Amino acid sequence: MARLRKAGRVWRREEARSAARSVLIDHQDGYFTISPERIFERAAPLEIEIGAGRGDFIVARAAEYPDRNFLAVELSDPVAKMLAVRCGAARLANLKVARMDARPLVNLMLSAQSVSRHHIYFPDPWPKERHHKHRLFTPCFAAGLRRTIAPGGEVRVATDVAEYADEIVRVLVAAGFRRAEGPVPGADKTAFGRKFVAIGKTTFAGKFVADKSSIDHGID
Repeated sequence: MARLRKAGRVWRREEARSAARSVLIDHQDGYFTISPERIFERAAPLEIEIGAGRGDFIVARAAEYPDRNFLAVELSDPVAKMLAVRCGAARLANLKVARMDARPLVNLMLSAQSVSRHHIYFPDPWPKERHHKHRLFTPCFAAGLRRTIAPGGEVRVATDVAEYADEIVRVLVAAGFRRAEGPVPGADKTAFGRKFVAIGKTTFAGKFVADKSSIDHGID
């Protein structure tokens, strides 16, 4: 409730709405595809953060890599508005925000092999068994990630739930990914990641590349 009130107060400011409009993608005009070249007005490697929250990670990463394009995706309306305000205030030409469900985005709206990296950090684990059907990582979603990932691209994931980490590995490997070595920066640079580091909570992170001969190596 406090977050909703804060979002409402911020959104009533014209300068905040103007900043947000500069980065928000208008996907209500009847089209069913997203063209990065049209959105960013250039061709460049595309990185997407699904469930970007406050944007801590993606704003910093977009600033660090101006030669790449970045799309922050968030479903919640108040969170997406605050995210867009923050991204707009950063004044980065290579950063845009989409308020939408990640499932149709990945499964339908993005073209094949169009994404160099998917970042998915601390998705809702829906811990109760009867709610598992709402989890983001399903065979269908993993297949969408595999379809959209470019040759040499990666899916980077983190969660604080061990059981969910095992499930994520299973569906990604079944979709044609394999575990790769290397750091997963979003695991400790998102708001949740920093919180978990501060309280000493264990997190599970992994980097996955497309490979039909995938072997389940698990998430460290």
